[in-house]
Amino acid sequence: MQVKRLSGAVGAEIGGLDLARDINQGVAADIRGLLAEHGVLFFRDQELDAEDQKRVARHFGDIFIHPNFNTGDHDPEIVTIVRAPGDTRIVGEEWHTDTTMMPEPPMGALLYALETPPFGGDTLFASQWLAYDALSDGMKATLANLRCVHSDMKVAGPHNRLNAKRATVIREDENWRPTESVHPVVRTHPDSGKKCLFVNHSYSTRFEGWTVEESKGLLNWLMDWGHRPEFTCRFQWAPKSLAFWDNRSTKHLAVHDVHDHRRVMRRVQVAGGPVV
Repeated sequence: MQVKRLSGAVGAEIGGLDLARDINQGVAADIRGLLAEHGVLFFRDQELDAEDQKRVARHFGDIFIHPNFNTGDHDPEIVTIVRAPGDTRIVGEEWHTDTTMMPEPPMGALLYALETPPFGGDTLFASQWLAYDALSDGMKATLANLRCVHSDMKVAGPHNRLNAKRATVIREDENWRPTESVHPVVRTHPDSGKKCLFVNHSYSTRFEGWTVEESKGLLNWLMDWGHRPEFTCRFQWAPKSLAFWDNRSTKHLAVHDVHDHRRVMRRVQVAGGPVV
């Protein structure tokens, strides 16, 4: 296994590994350690069908079933993310950590490229342990006991009418109800012990015990601080590339800069535990 850092902050490309063939308990343990160190790992030229991808994911935990993409017409363990020409909205267009409205958000996700445009469509990742480390001692003390309310009101449900704006379909049925959970603003990574900011634009709405208006200034500042350029890396996709990111210690953003080409990705999420 070769490890090549992608930036000074976060991300590493892993070479010399055929995931479908080589994955076993020992290899998974090595990958888990690298994931905790680098935040997101990238694997090129991987031959993975859907069952291979799920089998790799299960070496790191149970597969997480996404409540909003579980529309009843496909394998619930797989989310196929499609950008079609003419889409005005895309999945992941804000800086976010996945599915943080859940009581136990996913620990990570494996995203595999099936079809990519000739240029663009990159994904950016940001280290939330570096974002926390760079805060002043006074700010760290302020955040120590703060908790944040996370909701999926912005990214799901019939009121957003997202299915009319993009090719990737989400639940918009009349039975949909928002999901809301409360998590610490600063969490501790269970493997590395690093403290990480845990707020994001897609799901974080207000601090617990505060109004939305009272929360706005500090919360927006923290969410924007978390993706300063010096905390980030950028990955250029090609078919058969796989990204495995640590959802506990990173944020990411899908760049919406390709409007005339298709981009098709297959995602499997790995279940996580309580946020502490």
